[in-house]
Amino acid sequence: MMTAGKVDSVLQSNRRKMMRPVLEALRELGGSGERPQVHEQVAKDLAVGNQDCFYNQKDVDFVRLMLVFGGYIESDTDDGVWTLTDSGKTVNMTAELASDIIRRNNRKYKDQRAKKKVADNALGDGGIPEKRYWSYRPGSKAEQWQKCLQNSVMLIGYGIVGNLAKCNGRNDIQQALQNSYGLSNAPTTISRELWQFVHDMSVGDIIVAADGHRKILGIGEVQSDYEYQESDTDDFNHVRQVLWTDKSGDDIVIQSEKQFHNKTLNEITGNLDMVQQIDDLLDDEAMDVDDASTDDVESYSREQFLDEVYVDGRTYDNIDAALKRKKNIILMGAPGVGKTFMAKRLAYSIMGEKDSKRVEMVQFHQNYSYEDFMLGYRPKDNGFELKYGVFYEFCKKAEEDEDRSYFFIIDEINRGNLGKIFGELFMLIENDKRGFSLRLPYADELFSIPANVFIIGMMNTADRSLAMIDYALRRRFAFIELEPGFDAKGFMSYMNTLHSERFDRLIAAVKHLNREISRDDSLGKGFRIGHSYFCGLTPETADEQTLTGIVEYELVPLLEEYWFDDPQKVEEEAGKLREAIR
Repeated sequence: MMTAGKVDSVLQSNRRKMMRPVLEALRELGGSGERPQVHEQVAKDLAVGNQDCFYNQKDVDFVRLMLVFGGYIESDTDDGVWTLTDSGKTVNMTAELASDIIRRNNRKYKDQRAKKKVADNALGDGGIPEKRYWSYRPGSKAEQWQKCLQNSVMLIGYGIVGNLAKCNGRNDIQQALQNSYGLSNAPTTISRELWQFVHDMSVGDIIVAADGHRKILGIGEVQSDYEYQESDTDDFNHVRQVLWTDKSGDDIVIQSEKQFHNKTLNEITGNLDMVQQIDDLLDDEAMDVDDASTDDVESYSREQFLDEVYVDGRTYDNIDAALKRKKNIILMGAPGVGKTFMAKRLAYSIMGEKDSKRVEMVQFHQNYSYEDFMLGYRPKDNGFELKYGVFYEFCKKAEEDEDRSYFFIIDEINRGNLGKIFGELFMLIENDKRGFSLRLPYADELFSIPANVFIIGMMNTADRSLAMIDYALRRRFAFIELEPGFDAKGFMSYMNTLHSERFDRLIAAVKHLNREISRDDSLGKGFRIGHSYFCGLTPETADEQTLTGIVEYELVPLLEEYWFDDPQKVEEEAGKLREAIR
């Protein structure tokens, strides 16, 4: 039901306008019809009397998903038959109600994505899910593709094992496969694929339906969590709803060096070349679930930053001011003070929203080069080709969107050969040189860094292998040293939620240890232990076993490195930590 006060305006998307025609078409068909029948009836009705929207099969399929969500079409379909519910037979589908259904659906999946916990990735962005990409084979010879397309689903076999949501781990799935199919030793790859389908795949992930090693049948976006649907006709009972774009008639083949795997389901997120081609195809199709796409980008404020990152408001304001003044900053501090965790959230807080498309991250290392960063010649076949690097491409993207800020994050910035990596960019990154053009050495073109690009670097002050930072880098960046956040309001609030005296004692012991480290002339405050070691716990997991693991396997090895020439000191300080959690 639409809630009063929730809808401020009527969406103007064609998909909203298609809601009523789809319902009316099904009513004319007697309450149910196969997908092609519904398409034909909608097209016929629109051609006769409705000029408010134009006919598009993809919009009709999308509307079916929205009407299932709203409770107006049955969710269980048989061979592509769409059936109205009792509500669907009588509802007056107004423009306001249709808009409300789409908005509620968007909010539902946005909330699901926000609640779903994922492991910390390279951006240190645990808790904020990233879109993942998967290749999918709809049957060994793509025989399930038309059924997937007609019903807006993806299907996986081995249905006799039953509802996989009831399995507690991959071993349970493995055992169920062996029992159900009479196998003495079922392939572990199958249990892994089924586990990924149920638990690792998320709403919003991109699916590439493949036929053979290179042909693309379709591209879709996951619209639902895992479902188990029993069937008497086949074994493909494991289901997720997917909004597909049919590419089977376009003869599209993937052009990357790698090809699609033989497995039914395979994550391809790490194949950047393949993912870029998929994104290009998606851009061509403009596969947005709503014309008002900004509704899908979650807002993010200064206050949310302070709740999550454990710095005080004054520190945040100083960092914000330095970044806006210099365009380039370096966050420095000991391991565990939250540099990587902070960087992307800092970008989000300044943007005012969690728009990951405007944030890019790389990690420097000794072999990282100008060719990786900007452009250079790469081997290809029997010769070489000019390829543009990640920073060049990022700047070009920002250049086309000059009214919004873009953030380029560099982890371990001190570990690369900075003169070799930056080259002529040392001058161009300066605030007053933004927009100034220089000719690139490998290409006959001029290049400049847009004023809306901000650079956030990170480095560890406790890294004994550090060389002196190049003066040219120091002059162009503001260096900001981060403190352990144990006394921050956000961390203290987090401590209170754990209700653990043992945890409180351990934090007090670590704060005392940090004072010892600061007083040591061979170490200093840059070697203090940060708060990140202790984040992510719950009242259930903040127990003696977990805290012992943190002390014995994370903190004590650090102390052994700090005081490698004084084992008595290590034992003394380690003993205080152990005593705190007993």
